[in-house]
Amino acid sequence: MTIRVLLADDQALLRGAFRVLIDAAEDMEVVGEAADGREAVELARATRPDVVLMDIRMPGVDGLSATAAICADEELTGTRVLILTTFEIDEYVAQALRAGAGGFLGKGADPKELLAALRTVAAGDALLSPAATRAVIDQFLAQPGPAGAGDPERLSALTAREREVMAMAATGLTNEEIAERMYVSPFTVRTHVHRAMSKLDARDRAQLVAIAYQSGLVPAARPPR
Repeated sequence: MTIRVLLADDQALLRGAFRVLIDAAEDMEVVGEAADGREAVELARATRPDVVLMDIRMPGVDGLSATAAICADEELTGTRVLILTTFEIDEYVAQALRAGAGGFLGKGADPKELLAALRTVAAGDALLSPAATRAVIDQFLAQPGPAGAGDPERLSALTAREREVMAMAATGLTNEEIAERMYVSPFTVRTHVHRAMSKLDARDRAQLVAIAYQSGLVPAARPPR
């Protein structure tokens, strides 16, 4: 099945580069280009893409507002949003996740990472780059109260494997990276992540990361930058 992608970025040169890269992939095609958030919402409704590759900073309606509009549209339930931006900071990550974004990737990612991210988000999985994961961790550490003060018994429903995968996800590792370390397939890792999210009532990967720190599964120390 071909993954249909809508590009939303105010820089025409970047949109052109993304189009060449995505159209060259056998399983993807670009179905439209938007130069601002308003146009992104309109084109999303017109083309019904599988994924919108969304920049945050655009004139007029920004990418976060456009993401919220797309994710709230009942007719676009099959459309996911992958945020691609230079600004992987706490405020933007939190706003993007609240808006309903399915993924968050920095513009420093290489072409293979970008294509893999599009496939991940199109498949319905959440994706956070290591920098975005750090932003989630920083936001947790900035909250009042002792680090790791959550209830460790909350994790009692998890298997040892699910805890192991959850701990590695909390450090910012992708499913593929976790799979390499555990000598299993990415599909197996994804299954463990989904089961952990279900058992802990975590709505997304970001919340699973927060729970890992709140429960004390992972030491609440700021990771190296």
